Amino acid sequence: MKPLEWAGGRLILLDQTALPQGEIYLEISDYRVAVNAIKTLQVRGAPAIGIAAGYGIVLGAQSLRTRSLKTFQREMERILDDFAASRPTAVNLFWTIDRMRRALSRTASPAEAVKLLEREAKLIHRQESAAMAGLSRMGSALIGKNFTVLTHCNTGQLATGVEYGTALGVIKYAAEQGKNFSVYADETRPLLQGARLTTWELQRLKIPVTLITDGMAGHFMRRGKIDCVMVGADRIAANGDTANKIGTYSVAVLAGENGIPFYVAAPFSSIDMSLVSGEGIPIEERGMQEVLKFNGRSIAPRRVRAANPAFDVTPHRYITAIVTEKGIVRPPYKRNLKSTLQEVR
Repeated sequence: MKPLEWAGGRLILLDQTALPQGEIYLEISDYRVAVNAIKTLQVRGAPAIGIAAGYGIVLGAQSLRTRSLKTFQREMERILDDFAASRPTAVNLFWTIDRMRRALSRTASPAEAVKLLEREAKLIHRQESAAMAGLSRMGSALIGKNFTVLTHCNTGQLATGVEYGTALGVIKYAAEQGKNFSVYADETRPLLQGARLTTWELQRLKIPVTLITDGMAGHFMRRGKIDCVMVGADRIAANGDTANKIGTYSVAVLAGENGIPFYVAAPFSSIDMSLVSGEGIPIEERGMQEVLKFNGRSIAPRRVRAANPAFDVTPHRYITAIVTEKGIVRPPYKRNLKSTLQEVR
């Protein structure tokens, strides 16, 4: 499976909104279509959004016909702004935009810029692939034989665009080591990424999975059915506070109440050291219809209002460890994330 690739000067995406009913690949040659694919969750997951945005920016650069470097750079800033406005929470998107902006500043002509931007996008893709493989290997040590792992939302190849995921990457690597374990997957309302995507990926990997509703996690924890929780992250602040799919905070509190380790798996591209705490993480608010309808059918009375924050923030005190490509980081996160990040650089 290749959920994301660059081929023939086009961005190829597996449309995640069509899963699991059908595998539909989008061939994108217009940067505006790439922006829309991010907005509409045809591509989702913080690392995958970052990689897709990199290639989308290249498409934008290819579309410009001016020979004036000044005009080209001005138009590119508009394109970068379009991508920045697509989804506000995942820091990988802004990490990619910053890298592409720096690459753009090193060019002497539009033609050179297009080549350099494509080279940078491909480098981001390769580096993220290596990072996911590294963190998956590191985190697999946390999964013991005969464990049952609870995960929330989708964090596999679909969410990263590369061979390994984040939380599901850890699970995949542990399975490849021959460990015998099983997974409980939260459905992840309102868009059911756990039900539609996580179970689909785990079935393909032949890893035993049981789907549960979001409200069932505490029941199974209290009955001793869960050995650890493994989730991903869309942005991690300098103190370890972590933004992830809505409902993650509830799972973390329940895990703490029941003495169950709660792990976050994420590459360093998801860590935002500019934010002192999770209070500064912007939370995306999506449309009410995602909550009010299911498969196009209304599930609530007419004219009722709905709230739809796409993410919540889990305070660092509930997080047992953060799994990165350079090792497993434990509290105090403010010190240890900083020191590990300095080693990476």
